[in-house]
Amino acid sequence: MKCAIKFIVHYEGRIYFLESNNSEYRNLMSLLKDKICPEDFGQCGGMGRCGTCLVKISRGSSDSEMFYRNEHETLRKIGIVDPEIRLSCQIHVNEGLKNVVVQLLDNN
Repeated sequence: MKCAIKFIVHYEGRIYFLESNNSEYRNLMSLLKDKICPEDFGQCGGMGRCGTCLVKISRGSSDSEMFYRNEHETLRKIGIVDPEIRLSCQIHVNEGLKNVVVQLLDNN
């Protein structure tokens, strides 16, 4: 039985109520590109290098403590120190996203 993972996304003054199944998408960036289509989002295609898929995760995801690949270095290079700000390409779509609030950030 698949259990829906429901969460809220804030983007450009709008609120989106999104839903997915565990591992339906490769990562949060892929889900956001598919469901919301933010412009110029995820330029490196999920490698954790460009910093164009920044999100702020509120109400702590269990995945929020796990950093993968190049994420730490990329966030450091662009001056991000807030632990709630992540690269969405490095966040897995799993139960850790259930009931969180995601805010898409401007990468400029």
